[in-house]
Amino acid sequence: MAITNKENAREAILLAAREAAMARGYGGINFRDLAATVGIKAASINYYFANKALLGEAVARRYWEDIARDLDAISANAASPTDALRRYPSIFRASLERDNRICLSSFMAAEHDELPAPVLKEVQAFADVNVAWLGTQLAAAGIGPPESVEARARAIYAAVAGAQILARSRSDIAIFDALIDSFRVAGPLPS
Repeated sequence: MAITNKENAREAILLAAREAAMARGYGGINFRDLAATVGIKAASINYYFANKALLGEAVARRYWEDIARDLDAISANAASPTDALRRYPSIFRASLERDNRICLSSFMAAEHDELPAPVLKEVQAFADVNVAWLGTQLAAAGIGPPESVEARARAIYAAVAGAQILARSRSDIAIFDALIDSFRVAGPLPS
């Protein structure tokens, strides 16, 4: 990986750390491995991120910011809020399509007890962003009574994230697709 300036190096480190976390979680973020991937010395990573916690926090923050943009794009390109809700699982499916990766935030959330507080805060922000977006779409689509929107949004998020975990555990994206189809037939996703 050719690094031409400091900003490129920082971005390359963030990208490599994101891939490592999606494959092996927070515990899989290792400065030596990242340095080898990026093509710099391990000590050079400390110039950009003084420690693993700061890198993990930056990676998790960037991840939910990227997903927020993806959700905005779904909203902008969908024919209706119901259509946007139908498209939502595609974000999770995309991770599986990339070498059976899993949502970085799902992986890190499972490591709750080992995460530094700032990293955990960013991981939780991912769930909050997803639930808020889902709630907005559910309310706009008029699906269910207003007092149940947040509960249903959490159920959708949990169901889709869980489907991704189950599919990854079997290295079988067809499992994800079948589960999403069943969620559309029986709820919580609209058909």
